[in-house]
Amino acid sequence: MTELQMGLIGLGATAVVGVFAYNKWQEYRHRKLAEAVFKPQHEDVLLGDGPKMAARPAVAERSEPEFREDEAPAANERVEPVFVDSHSAVPEDDYLSPSFDESPVVEAPPAVDEPSSVDQAPPEPLENNDLPEIAAAALPPELLDPRLEFIVSMELVEPVSAIQILHSQRDVLHRLNKPVHWAGFNERSREWERLLPDRDLHLRRLRVGLQLVNRMGPVSDGDITIFANAMQALADELMAVADMPSSRVLDQAAEIDRFCAAVDLEIGVNLISRGNAFAGTKIRALAEAAGMVLGIDGLFTRYDDAGRAQFSLQNYESTQFTAESVRTLTTHGLTFVLDVPRVDHGERVFMQMTELARRFADTLQGMLVDDNRQPLSESQLDHIRREYIGKPQATMATFGLPAGSAQALRLFS
Repeated sequence: MTELQMGLIGLGATAVVGVFAYNKWQEYRHRKLAEAVFKPQHEDVLLGDGPKMAARPAVAERSEPEFREDEAPAANERVEPVFVDSHSAVPEDDYLSPSFDESPVVEAPPAVDEPSSVDQAPPEPLENNDLPEIAAAALPPELLDPRLEFIVSMELVEPVSAIQILHSQRDVLHRLNKPVHWAGFNERSREWERLLPDRDLHLRRLRVGLQLVNRMGPVSDGDITIFANAMQALADELMAVADMPSSRVLDQAAEIDRFCAAVDLEIGVNLISRGNAFAGTKIRALAEAAGMVLGIDGLFTRYDDAGRAQFSLQNYESTQFTAESVRTLTTHGLTFVLDVPRVDHGERVFMQMTELARRFADTLQGMLVDDNRQPLSESQLDHIRREYIGKPQATMATFGLPAGSAQALRLFS
């Protein structure tokens, strides 16, 4: 081999080595540059045990958040975990040297315990008129029943005295032939109450109901018009909106009146003398001993523990009982009366009434008779109890208006 050949071989080897060295140097330089650019300045929140870092808003050119240690949250701050599917887990090296395409994005939660740099006003307290309507939605049917009353709803902006409300349209409402019932929502007790003229109550929620039927018959179209106009005037005065039902009120009233006619019964048991008249003083003594009270209506009435009338005792003749008249009054007959739709547990009360009538008959030397002055037998009394008390009251219960309930007392008044 000549010296020229050896020189060329040596020159080629030197060139190869140089190129290889140059490539290695370029690789080293680019690796260092990449590490300087992409190397994270904190321990990975998923792998390391070091302190957790708070997130800073991402730079516009990057999709991942950057982190810095001077914004570390409190040690007890919660960091949401990130779950990775085990079948597609990212190699550990990729977490340590993330790239634009493969690095997982870790979102740190806001540091809720750190005070804000901007003063924030405390939340406004919830006003009563901001409370959910559900708090006042359960209007008891004992106060107002949409089946029995034409109900107008009003929501007031500011609390208004119940006394002012009751007096507002009083003169107009006195022209009505049917009762008007008022209910307001007590924001302290969180309950609906019947409005009374002597009750010191301020309210924002108001319900007013015109009774559709009583024992005088159904409401008239004229009464409905007067009531609706009065409620609109009241709403204007209170700066409220009057929400009135749009149903056919007259048809509803007629239907209720037909129902009432089928169950509106009064059962009377007559006690007549066999010869001598009954002395008023003796009648009063027997009635008071039985727990009956003489009222201004001229009747001795027995009440239950809740103050509801059970049955009454009246003069069979035309003269009414009064505190003065019973001292000198004499009569040849008495009548025990039970108002079927207004008495709870009517069959039981009827048995109590007939037992008391028998005691009166024994003491006064009289006898129990029907309206034709024919003696009443046990079988007849039992038939009256079942057919004229038990069945009508069962019908009322089926209709959802139990005898003796608050609704029944309004309806049969």
